[in-house]
Amino acid sequence: MVADGPVWAVVVAAGSGERYGAPKQYERLGDRRVLDWSLAAARSVADGVVLVVSPGRGADPEPGADAVVVGGDTRSESVRAGLSAVPDDAAIVVVHDAARPVATPALFAAVVAAVRSGADGALPGVPVVDTVKRHADGVVVETLDRAALVAVQTPQAFRAAALRSAHAAGGEATDDGALVESAGGRVVVVPGEPANVKLTTPADLDRLAASL
Repeated sequence: MVADGPVWAVVVAAGSGERYGAPKQYERLGDRRVLDWSLAAARSVADGVVLVVSPGRGADPEPGADAVVVGGDTRSESVRAGLSAVPDDAAIVVVHDAARPVATPALFAAVVAAVRSGADGALPGVPVVDTVKRHADGVVVETLDRAALVAVQTPQAFRAAALRSAHAAGGEATDDGALVESAGGRVVVVPGEPANVKLTTPADLDRLAASL
């Protein structure tokens, strides 16, 4: 079991929005910006929240965050920048992509509870409904068993020491769970939320607005 201790959240909002066509985390969603929804949900479980932003926005006022830091060229570098602002006494760190604005407080609570129960990390996952095939140069070489697969979301929670150690080598991955797994950590999956889609295209903004 993880001893009681402060929970901090790192909300990553440093992307340029190249695929979207604009910095999507600053788009309006309902009565606030996309990133404001993510900050509020993170605050539901966290004693402190670090917001990671792109260069040029480090001086922007962000009342929903306790600290604002500038991210790096990659997602992993941005998470490391956020971790540098998390106090040393934090027991658990939750990492969340600002572009997933409809993740609920209940989902944040679920990943934190899984770490409190002894896991090094906890990720939300939803079942894969499509048949998934692996191919080489356009030729199918394997059909994967989708019953053993999940599509992973954020928020992801970790023992602070495990996450810091996994990032210490400066590795790169598409999510923090992969780094903790590679470092030998025990990472568990909790049920994700189908509505917790990542804002990637303008059409996604309409879907997210409808789910609010």
